[in-house]
Amino acid sequence: MLRRRSGRIAGLGTALLVALTCATGAASAHANARHSAHPQPLRTHAPVAEAGVRAAVRTTRAVDRVVRSIVAPFMAPQPNIVFVLTDDLSSDLLPYMPNVRRLQRRGTSFSNYFVTDSLCCPSRASILTGQYPHDTGIFRNTGADGGFLAFHAKGLEQDTYATNLQGVGYRTALMGKYLNQYSPSRIRTALGGPYVPPGWTDWTVAGNGYQGFGYRLARTVRVVRHGFRARDYLTNVLAREGIGFLGESVAEGAPFMLNLWTFAPHAPAIPAPRDAHRFSSLTAPRDPAFDEADISDKPPWLRNHRALTEGEVARIDETFRDRVRTVQAVDRMIGRLQRRLRTLGVARNTYIVFSSDNGFHLGQHRLTPGKLTAYDPDVRVPLIVTGPGVAAGRTVDAMAENTDLCPTFAELGGAPAPPRADGHSLVPLLHPASDDATAGDWRDAVLIEHHGNVNGASDPDLPPAGSGNPPSYEALRSKDALYVEYADGERELYDLAADPFQLRNLAEEVPPERLARLSGQLAAMANCHGSAQCWAAGHLG
Repeated sequence: MLRRRSGRIAGLGTALLVALTCATGAASAHANARHSAHPQPLRTHAPVAEAGVRAAVRTTRAVDRVVRSIVAPFMAPQPNIVFVLTDDLSSDLLPYMPNVRRLQRRGTSFSNYFVTDSLCCPSRASILTGQYPHDTGIFRNTGADGGFLAFHAKGLEQDTYATNLQGVGYRTALMGKYLNQYSPSRIRTALGGPYVPPGWTDWTVAGNGYQGFGYRLARTVRVVRHGFRARDYLTNVLAREGIGFLGESVAEGAPFMLNLWTFAPHAPAIPAPRDAHRFSSLTAPRDPAFDEADISDKPPWLRNHRALTEGEVARIDETFRDRVRTVQAVDRMIGRLQRRLRTLGVARNTYIVFSSDNGFHLGQHRLTPGKLTAYDPDVRVPLIVTGPGVAAGRTVDAMAENTDLCPTFAELGGAPAPPRADGHSLVPLLHPASDDATAGDWRDAVLIEHHGNVNGASDPDLPPAGSGNPPSYEALRSKDALYVEYADGERELYDLAADPFQLRNLAEEVPPERLARLSGQLAAMANCHGSAQCWAAGHLG
């Protein structure tokens, strides 16, 4: 009887919360389309009018606190989520991040986790929506098929894991980097405040924060300029803001999802001042693909690269040192977040997710520092998860991809499954004792899609000479094979069991029927839409 009565009370409380939120939401939306079915027009360089907006936000939050205090005793606590997404972080940096290594020991790591495209904006679009680039239409950082402006124009902000979680009562925050082209100083609403996409309770986002200093930060209803003092270093600012958000959320009694999306260690990889001279003797790892001896079997865009010079190797080593230095602040941020969660008493009910939007190559296959390829250094990145029911010190080798994060976050938070997501929730792999049969029947392959060449002087990912700028391609990656089809007709095939560093291209050696079978499987994946169809296409049979 008590359980049935509590359920009715919780249901009434939830309805009251929704009604009050909708009633007060219009005042606090300041044209950010939070309750709109269509993207709002954006204005640039508008005067800032924020006093009324601030008052409306305070009123909305006060109402939320009252309603939650009534409803909370009758509802099971929803888990909190902290998602740290780095930029261009590759697995070779993890040995220099002690707090991340502790996460590995305390949680579950995914050894076969890949990104849909080794390029910032397409990857982040897939993370937010759970969709492949062929469904988001976001393949680049700028232009008609890429960047924030295209993401906004296509209405993709209306259905992300942020909107899903906010819809079931979560406080949501995005802090750091959003999508390429987003600029706090240029992208404004009709009221003159910084544009905040739907789904975000708190918004602390920079535009061009790659230098770590001298940036502008959108702070939900105003834009703040940061200078060049040590305390202005962006990763440290994000740490402080994130810790503040945790305290506010716990004080309000609301479940929260904090997204800390750093610019680090993206080039120019400028470290915090305290780390600027550390690790002076480090050199980049020399795996078997480093300065590959024979690349005559590679496709034309790579085949004519000469061997690395001594100067290029020296620059690769210096780049690696800068990257290691730059992630030290990220690592300290993670340690600070963990300590704050423990102090607030919510650590045991909080998932921490650590990953990167794409990887980075440093000398592999004769390539100077960069990304964009289908090779493992660029597309295979860390994914580490700790939290309630997640086994400690466990490694999962199932094929996972960044399209899986959106449905995973939805399931963890008790939100409806994203209707247009192509990915699949990772919860059965995080909680293997569950009854979900998919934990034992996982996909065999993931899809990688890239539109090249990358060009444009304003693109922060414009590859310098020698770093590799492949033409458009689609790739199928399984545990034992990498198969790539380029738009110019070239192909690559690697037997990863015998050749894990992708040195010997077998595309000209295997029987034609095997290539035909792989090509058909790749086509099925590249043309799938929705979770069920893409799940089936990922089972190669």
